[in-house]
This record gives sequence, structure tokens and C-alpha cells, in this order.
Amino acid sequence: MGAQESVPDPPAQMHHYYSKFMRECPSGLLSLHEFKKLLDLQGLDPQGDLYIKRVFDIFDLNQDGFIDFLEFIAAINLVIRGKIDQKLKWYFKLYDADGNGCIDKKELLSIFRAIQAINGYTNMSAEEFTNMIFQKIDVNNDGELTLEEFINGVEKDEDLMELITKSFDLSNVLKVIQNGRRNSV
Repeated sequence: MGAQESVPDPPAQMHHYYSKFMRECPSGLLSLHEFKKLLDLQGLDPQGDLYIKRVFDIFDLNQDGFIDFLEFIAAINLVIRGKIDQKLKWYFKLYDADGNGCIDKKELLSIFRAIQAINGYTNMSAEEFTNMIFQKIDVNNDGELTLEEFINGVEKDEDLMELITKSFDLSNVLKVIQNGRRNSV
């Protein structure tokens, strides 16, 4: 018999996540402060803090200021099992900071700077990244991306899809959540 780890069936997997969630968060409600603590992301610069707050707010589906277990599971399912268009809709929501249904250059620049502050992803500057995205997918050149422009543009361009997926990948965040806190360095 090989030592291959089997993936728990869905009910066992839910129990596994539930026990981890409750161990890290006995109240059953994860606050922004606890979310940052869980991911070892305290003391970030203002850009990094902004990004983590946006991620938290999007996971907090009912906007009550806490992530409960159902919201936690929804987030894990999206990142692990979500189809690409679901993920792109999520990314769009993340970038659309003012919630007006369009992403402008300032919003994309701001969120990319914040992500760079956390991930250290620096293949290109935030300005280069933002200009490239708009050049490739702002089909009507109005300086704003609608959800449709964003999804169609990214799905048609493999390089862009890979760049966005890598730059904004949350699986590292979820690995920390799944496996418990990072060990202090």
C-alpha cells in the first residue's frame, strides 16, 4: 500500500474544516483582526491593510463585520473548486473598490500595489500592470472595465489569465487557514 494521502469525502472534509475553524475561532465568528492574526498579516503597510480588508469584506457575505463558518466554507469552495468565471467575478468584486460596477485605473492600481506589498510579486510595476490590463481588455477605451469586458478579456488572453491568477491567487491564504497558523519565523 502506498502512503498516498486520500482526500476526505465531503462530509468528513466539512467536519475537518469546522474543527479547524472552531479551534482557531472558538466564538464561531472571525473578525478582521482575527483574520489578520490567523494569516500572520498584522503590521502591514496601509496598502496591504486595504487589500486584506477588501478580501475580508468580500468573504463576509452578509456584511456583519465577521466571517462565520458558512462564509468561510464558501470562500474555501470558491478558491479550491470554483470555476474560472466564478473566480473572475470574485476578482472583479475585489478590484471594484467603490462598488459602482466598473473598475477604473486608480482602483486596479491601488489593489495591485496592495497585493505587491503582501506577495512581493514584482515582475512589473503596478503602473505597467494596470496599463497593460487596460490596453488589452478595455475594448471601448473609456478608462473603465465592466464585468463583461473584464471576464471576456481575461478569458480570451491566456497570458493575462495566468498573470491575474498568479498575482491574485488566494490559495496561499487558504492553505494557512486550512493548516492552521504559520509558525513564527
